[in-house]
Amino acid sequence: MVVNLLIREIQEEREQNLLSPYAAKSKETQGRTIPKSKCDIRTEFQRDRDRILHCKTFRRLKHKTQVFISPEGDHYRTRLTHTLEVSQIARTIARALSLNEDLTEAIALGHDLGHTPFGHAGESILNEVCPMGFKHYEQSLRVIELLERDGNGLNLTLEVRDGIINHTSKGKPHTLEGKVVQLSDIIAYINHDIDDAIRGRIIREEEIPRDCIEVLGKTFGERIDIMITDIIVNSLNKPDIIMSQEVEKSMKKLRKYMFEHVYIGSKAKKEEEKAQYILKQLYFYFVKNPNSIPKEFYAIYKTEKEDQEKIICDYIAGMTDRYAIKKYCELYVPSSWNIY
Repeated sequence: MVVNLLIREIQEEREQNLLSPYAAKSKETQGRTIPKSKCDIRTEFQRDRDRILHCKTFRRLKHKTQVFISPEGDHYRTRLTHTLEVSQIARTIARALSLNEDLTEAIALGHDLGHTPFGHAGESILNEVCPMGFKHYEQSLRVIELLERDGNGLNLTLEVRDGIINHTSKGKPHTLEGKVVQLSDIIAYINHDIDDAIRGRIIREEEIPRDCIEVLGKTFGERIDIMITDIIVNSLNKPDIIMSQEVEKSMKKLRKYMFEHVYIGSKAKKEEEKAQYILKQLYFYFVKNPNSIPKEFYAIYKTEKEDQEKIICDYIAGMTDRYAIKKYCELYVPSSWNIY
């Protein structure tokens, strides 16, 4: 069937007429590393979102730790549910500010593709043992540009790649959509980690700093709503994404509280040393036995210029929690046997 009417062009025209003058327009994208003919139906940012959503790395996020390693219970967040919550928050803000919702969603869905098994504990140990270091946001870009699609990468637009590499608190996104995701990531993890920490009896609701509660709200829903509304009110018709000083100060204090009482040293994190031990042993095993890495994994590299240590990091970072444990058991734990 031939599509005579280019739906994409209608959507591009709609963006030009309806979006904020500060929004990124898909028709004005700076493009892809490898130029491709445009889709008749989807805009360039919609294509990016779909490429991320359908890639293997995205699916593996469902079995990667967010904060709590191997929690007992089905309601704790994983890296995938965190990503979806970031996407929902970011889309709400982008829609209210008349920004490009498709670009915002693509950045949000792809921002954590490079995360290791066992969350930031895994990232920390790979950064320690790998000579060239390891940062999950850099790995996210590496997944997009190289590792996905058998070494061909996802070939995403520059705007999406920029938002992903700059999504951390120290990053400086070049689009407002990227800035929206940057703040949405913080809003999401602070609030859902509080929710999980209370569920896991790591902290109690009454222990959360009272002055933060007075500003941001007592419940999960209230805090999310107040933070989102504050960003919208303070950023409307402005060339920046900002919060009020009062809300931003309270958010940062709440984040600091979570680092002091949940992220570092709490009983919820007591399994981290074991998880890091597993990844460290896997890393040094593959350093000594690089041929143990599956041949099909090596096939994604088109040249021989890659450092062996980086290839090992690529392999380990792509593992899910359960696959890393399984691989460790295969290599180091005796298996049962039977003479019959």
